[in-house]
Amino acid sequence: MKKPLIILTGPTAVGKTDLSIQLARAVNGEIISADSMQIYKEMDIGSAKIHPDEMGGIRHYLVDEIEPEEEFHVVRFQQMAKEAINRIYEDGKIPIIVGGTGFYIQAVLYDIDFTDTTEDTAYRNELEQLALQHGNEYLHEMLRTVDPKAAEEIHANNRKRVIRALEYYREQKQPISKHNEEQRKKESPYEFAYFVLNRERSVLYERIDDRVDCMMKQGLLEEVERLARRGCTSDMVSMKGLGYKELLDYMNGKYSLEEAVRIIKRDTRHFAKRQITWFKRERDVNWIAMDKKTKQQALQEILDICREKRIL
Repeated sequence: MKKPLIILTGPTAVGKTDLSIQLARAVNGEIISADSMQIYKEMDIGSAKIHPDEMGGIRHYLVDEIEPEEEFHVVRFQQMAKEAINRIYEDGKIPIIVGGTGFYIQAVLYDIDFTDTTEDTAYRNELEQLALQHGNEYLHEMLRTVDPKAAEEIHANNRKRVIRALEYYREQKQPISKHNEEQRKKESPYEFAYFVLNRERSVLYERIDDRVDCMMKQGLLEEVERLARRGCTSDMVSMKGLGYKELLDYMNGKYSLEEAVRIIKRDTRHFAKRQITWFKRERDVNWIAMDKKTKQQALQEILDICREKRIL
């Protein structure tokens, strides 16, 4: 018998957090964050991290667990998420993966095998130097030459994933997109229900703009300044998150504050669009139109589907 797993995802600012708490209460579940930024301590505002007093007594995993100086990536997420899932099962509860990082979710849901990937430090350093000399677009064009599909899926500014895809092609002599496609066809080891929350595009973009304004009022700039004083730099994985890298650029004189905020809003909207594109490719997904129903109606729809799938 496969064990149950619920996934609640969707683009940034769609409204996952509140609904996830209600869902966890309704199904006796605990939440695992599938977010590449909320894992970091001291990075609260820019990551839209849930506060302890908002958790409603629901235990959350992979929130506030590592230092900003540490590197977090999909392999580490998969390992930590599996450990959390097993702990939740031991407590007799249902794990609910909540967050917008589609590749992280996929890695756990289909137990993607990363063991055939090794790290060529010399080649990685060479690619890093090329990016420093010529910019991220240069590396992205290198990727487009050998793996157009991966280049379409990975943004040029996601240098870490671009480099990983180039490394994979060099090591395995095949595109990483082909490997990912093969892994996607695997059967999940879980009895799962996968929900993607969505809103009409203009409404979602307005929510994103409002959220960025709210973050600035809450003290996002001061948060980035504290991290900079701590010694965090733009080279760190943690500081490449939306909001952090742009405000670092402002502090370094690259932009005015007004321009930095404009870029954060623009790039967050672009990010949301890419998230939606990713989820449209996934199998066995249930789309929940948040514009057309109340939170209670959305919750009821999710619970009904979970019962149909015998998750509950």
